[in-house]
Amino acid sequence: MAALNAGPPVGEGDVAAVVLNYGREADTVSCVQALERSRFAGLRVWIVDNASPDGSGERLRQRFPAHRYLQTGGNFGYAGGNARGMAAALREEPEFVLVLNEDTEPAPDMIARLVEALRHAPDAAAAAPLMLHEGSPARVWWGGGTFRPWSALATHEHEGALAEHFPRDASVVDVTSLCGCCILFRADVVRQHGSFIADFDTYGEDVEISLRLLRAGYRLLFVPGARIVHKVVHPEPPPTPRKIRLRDRNRRRIVRTHYGPLRRLLFWGWFYPTRVVLAVRYLWRRDRARLAALWAGLTEL
Repeated sequence: MAALNAGPPVGEGDVAAVVLNYGREADTVSCVQALERSRFAGLRVWIVDNASPDGSGERLRQRFPAHRYLQTGGNFGYAGGNARGMAAALREEPEFVLVLNEDTEPAPDMIARLVEALRHAPDAAAAAPLMLHEGSPARVWWGGGTFRPWSALATHEHEGALAEHFPRDASVVDVTSLCGCCILFRADVVRQHGSFIADFDTYGEDVEISLRLLRAGYRLLFVPGARIVHKVVHPEPPPTPRKIRLRDRNRRRIVRTHYGPLRRLLFWGWFYPTRVVLAVRYLWRRDRARLAALWAGLTEL
């Protein structure tokens, strides 16, 4: 296996890192190379390809022969592809499983800091780092998550704040939702309670698994001293039609699975009126694509 540590290790353990690729070869290469610079002894990298039509999966396999490789055989979305990658990684019985976007670059000590936080909190199931927008000055993309029951979504706390406001020695914080862009899970918790729900595809899969783990009695941790760069611009552009459709469909699924009668009434009282407002806005703009996506999000099971 290739050397995965740049400089002396600052942590050790048994961590399987899953990086999912779908036609994003350059980003995946940068992410894997950043993992190779991790100052953590005992890291195994899994490159998982969702049947990329451009052939990038096979090129990645050839470029990184020392790492594990999984071809899923189809485009199963972020949730489905990662669920398959995590299942493959779990067969090697690691202590932790790390899931991170291919368009991210973790700091060399990120994994060590996340592992340390979980080892100091045996009742915690998973931990996530401070996530930063690409660019200078460094701004926060995700600095903790708060689940909002009326919208069945979670906030990106401190989004847009300067990263310098978060000292490296800042205390670990309990949160009510993690962000699927980067999460370190205890492997035994995933074995017992499952990973992402595969048919969520994208958006909301992180909220759903956060709720599931909280209901099982676990804590979720935000570790400000751990850092990762997410290659998205600030401010982010308006949501695409695909994001509108999947986000609304998946939060309705979350409500069906995790809500009791009172919380459902709270959600319906917020969700449907706000969809009407959005529909009027899209009609006014003659934005047929987003209007169709809004309808699909309301009706798809």
